[in-house]
This record gives sequence, C-alpha cells and structure tokens, in this order.
Amino acid sequence: MEKREFKAESKRLLDMMINSIYTHKEIFLREIISNASDAIDKLCYRSLTDEKVGLNRDDFAITLTIDKENRTLTVSDNGIGMSDEELENNLGVIAASGSLQFRRELDEAAETGDTDIIGQFGVGFYSAFMVADHVAVVTKKYGEEQAWRWESDGADGYTIEPCERSGVGTDVIMHLKPDGEEQDEYSQYLREYPLYKLVKKYSDYIRFPIRMLMPHPVKKEDTPDDKPEYEEVFEYETLNSMVPLWQRKKSEVTKEEYDKFYQERFGELAPPQSVITVAAEGAVTYKALLFIPSKASGLYGTDEFQPGLQLYSAGVMIMDKCADLLPDEFNFVRGVVESPDLSLNISRELLQHDRQLKIIAGNLEKKIRGELERMLKDEREAYEKFFRSFGRQLKLCAMENYGAKKDKLQDLLLFYSSTEKKQVTLAEYAGRMKEGQKYIYFAPGDSVSAIDSLPQTELVKDHDMEILYFTERTDEFIADLFRDYQGKPFRSVVDGELDLPDEGEKKDESEAYKEGFDFIKAALGDRVTEVKASTRLKSHPVCLSSGQGITFEMEKYFTAVQPELGMKAKRILEINVDHPAFVTFETTRIIDPERAKKYAEVLYHQALLIAGLPIEDPSAYTDLLCSLWK
Repeated sequence: MEKREFKAESKRLLDMMINSIYTHKEIFLREIISNASDAIDKLCYRSLTDEKVGLNRDDFAITLTIDKENRTLTVSDNGIGMSDEELENNLGVIAASGSLQFRRELDEAAETGDTDIIGQFGVGFYSAFMVADHVAVVTKKYGEEQAWRWESDGADGYTIEPCERSGVGTDVIMHLKPDGEEQDEYSQYLREYPLYKLVKKYSDYIRFPIRMLMPHPVKKEDTPDDKPEYEEVFEYETLNSMVPLWQRKKSEVTKEEYDKFYQERFGELAPPQSVITVAAEGAVTYKALLFIPSKASGLYGTDEFQPGLQLYSAGVMIMDKCADLLPDEFNFVRGVVESPDLSLNISRELLQHDRQLKIIAGNLEKKIRGELERMLKDEREAYEKFFRSFGRQLKLCAMENYGAKKDKLQDLLLFYSSTEKKQVTLAEYAGRMKEGQKYIYFAPGDSVSAIDSLPQTELVKDHDMEILYFTERTDEFIADLFRDYQGKPFRSVVDGELDLPDEGEKKDESEAYKEGFDFIKAALGDRVTEVKASTRLKSHPVCLSSGQGITFEMEKYFTAVQPELGMKAKRILEINVDHPAFVTFETTRIIDPERAKKYAEVLYHQALLIAGLPIEDPSAYTDLLCSLWK
C-alpha cells in the first residue's frame, strides 16, 4: 500500500489547521458532525429523483461511538459516501470542498441558490488532527459496491485502500492524542457527558438525529426496594433537538416554551421581560429570536460581561457571542440569529465579509427599539422595571459621540418628575409645560429626596412648574449634550438664571449689597469665585452655583472615575438678602467684623452641605460653630 503525500501547500495549511485556524480544540466535533450532515443532505437530495435510494428521511442518522480502550472516537453517517477518487480529491488536497462543489452544481441546476448545505470549505475535516494523532475514514459511496479506507497521521501523508463496509455512508475514526499537561485534555472526548454538551452547544439543530450510547442507572433485579442496587446500562439516545425554536411559527410556540428556552440557554433564573421574533427575506435572509431580560444578570455591567447574540448558519453555531449584531445601547439583549447567507471564513468562527452582518444588525436594532417603544406605550410598568435595570446603559449610549444617538434614544429615557412623583419621558414633560414656559427645568442630586429638599427648587415649584430630578451623575451630561428637546432648552434650577415668568420673580440685588459681599469674598478667599445676591432662593439663606462649565454633579462624577484630572467646578456663593441670617451678618459686620468673618464661614459651609460637597475640615467647622455660642 503506497503512502501518498500531501502537496506542499497542503502540508502548510494542515499545520495551520492544527495550530492556528481554530480558537478551541472542541470545534473539531462540530466540523466532523457538519460534514456528516452534509453527506446525508446530499443523499436526501438524490432521493428526490432516485427511487433506488431506499431510505426515508427518518432513517438517516449520525452516530457517535466511543472506544475508551483503544482511545478512538468515531463519527458515522449513512449519507452519500465517497469514492476513492473523491477521497483523493476531497481529503488528499486540503481546502478542496466537495460540499461547496455540490452546492454550486445543484444551485446552477435548480437556479434557486437556496440549497442548505453546511460545508463551505474543505478544511473542516482536518480539525480532527487538533485532537487526534491518527485519523481513518471508512466510506462507501451510494451506487458503488466497493468501500474505501483513507488513513493519515497528519502532514506526512495518507493512504487509500479498498475495505469492507456493509452500507453506504462514512465513518470518521479518530485516535485521540495522549493527555498532555492539562488533565484530561483529550480524554474528555472519550466521555459521554462532555460529548453530549458539545453536541448541544454547537450542533443541537443539525436536522438529523445525532445518537450515542448514554449510561443510565437501572435497578438490579432481585434487590430489595429498601436497599436497592443499581447497574449502569447503556442505551442509544438522540442528543440534539433538531428543530430550533426560532424556526417555528410564533403562533405555534407557547410563552412557557420561550421562557424555558431563554432560561436554559442563557442560564437565567427569571423569565424574559419580552420576546422578539424576526423572519426576514430580502437582501439577507435570516431568522432571529431575541429576549429582553427582566433583570440584569450578575455579570452585567462588569468587565467580565460579554455582549452578543449566538450566530447560527444551517443549524450550526458559528459564534457564541457575536457582538457585531447588537449596538452598544442594546447590549443587554440575549438571543440567536440564523442565516444561510453569511459568508463564513475558513474556520467558520469569523465572518469573511460584513455586509450581510451589517444589514442584519441594522434591522435588529430597529426591531429592539420598536419593541421598547411598544412596551413604553402599552406596558408602562414592565418598561419601568426594565429601565431600572438597563436605563443607565441607554443614557450612557445617548451621550456617546457628543449625543450622536440623541434622536434614536431620547424618547426611551425616563426621569423622575417633581409633580407626577414617578418616572416620566421627555415627551410627557414637554406635553405638560405651562403656557409661557421657556425651559425644561431639571435639578441634579444624589437622590429624589435630596433633590426635593434643595432650596433652589422652591421658586420653580411656586410657579407650579415641573422639575426633572437627575439622580444619575451622568444625567447632566445628557442635558448638556442634547441641549434641547423639541426646541425647548434644558435649564438647571441650581445654575444660571431661571428666567421664570415676571410675576414674583426676584431681581439681582448684588449692587445694593456690594460692600457686604466683598467682605464675605475677602473672608473666604479663593474658595469662592464670586459672592452675589440670589434670584433663586426663597426661604433658605444661601446656596452655591457653578456658572458656566463644570457643574457640581460633574465634579463629583470626575472625582469618582478620574480623580487624577482634578476637575473642579466654580463656587459662586449666592445669598438670600431677605433672610434673617444675612440681616444678622450685615449688622455684625459693622459692629464686630471678626465675628462676621465666622458668620461668612458658616454661610459658606452651609452652602457646601446643601450642594452635597465635602467640607474641607469637618473638625475645624465644628469648632467654629461652638465658638459662636460664646
């Protein structure tokens, strides 16, 4: 028996196959099973025009056989098989693809272009050498009497010789390598349960049953029920589901089935908040089954979280986390997408071209956004529950690229309302604006209760105007980047002029009290940029504002995430000149300037506390207050 050599370029490619092309060794089983499915598909197509095939669709199957003693794993099919010439062409020349050639011929004949054959490249078979040091292929082609055996130890070459096989089909027999330093690195593929998990992970939706002997405990006869003894019995089991849920009509699937699929597939305890099904034909044909979670998973929001949808082609999982299918704002969505139109690369693990993927991703983005809009309109309570988990992600993405996604996301955002006492949309706020109201007013703070008690909100509330409470430290960035909503600018109640209707509006009286303000500025030094009369205070004596630029909430944000930047907001001390505290200060300034300096310190520190800013020296401030009792 003469050993034949691979061509030089084939040797190099085989070395790449074993060491470089595939990310994980376990992929080999997906590739070998896919080839077996191809072979059965070809015989199925033949049976449509050839009555001699003699097999019904239910007769076809793929069988996994473990031989632990001889360290072999065999994948068998009863598909079309190969002749010796096809063995030479398909397995002797690496990267020659019988499946690809078969598809081309069939498509040209039918002029449909929709033949569903998994294999696109002839290299998948050689992934077996990642786990095996010797591979044998025993095959018998439909319509021929002679069977053939192809064998190889790898790049040194291969042999082909006649052999015996009872029926048509192919056996791929892989002799597994000895275990390396990693425990059970290869022996795991000689155990039933790891193989079962790999079939479920990659080949669960192959259209033909994948069978294997699986162990089951059976009670021994003649053993008492109170002390039963068990023995292990092996029975053939079908490992794969065959028909994926997303290939069925939505009307044929119950909510319980969707919930079970979501929870089992993605390891979630709670059922999904919403289910989206897509069946598209056109520039790209695909089906998708998407889930909007009811709550964030444990890893969501951490560096370990990996977004993306599971990507399938012809029932075979190509990628477990295809992030390119989801925009960042919807990275919480889980689900699967299957398309026969994807251009796969040599290892199927990456896409060769991204045009089809971009089309699918664009359509899915619209579907997800449409479903969220529907929830917001028809299932408000469910949407608010969703927003509690994932609203921050929507807000962060709304700020990306200087608000580039404003138009897409602004109507999905929720903020707490001072008048409604619940979360509202910008559209709902705009629809309730008072006649003559120029701005969308907002107030930032650490919590609803903290904001609600801010002195700066009093005058706006007196005018019966709604205030949005910005409780996330990033919310102010949204107002800054959006600038307006439906032509109505955003206006902070803690910074800048309120520009309220004339009735009852306070005027700036800074010039009238310039001497007292200059005294306070001199006492506080560089800690404040300016001291002025406030037009926003009603019953409180003092507050801080920051003017243009960085606000106090932005300062807190940058201090938390990038303290090395040292970003600080201006501190403008605003005084309510009608408050008794200021009247007392003015009197004291004239008769006891030293004591008045202490009053200035108290006013400044009170303003810091109201703004939620840290006091530089709490101990010194406590001593200062105590000194005023003397």
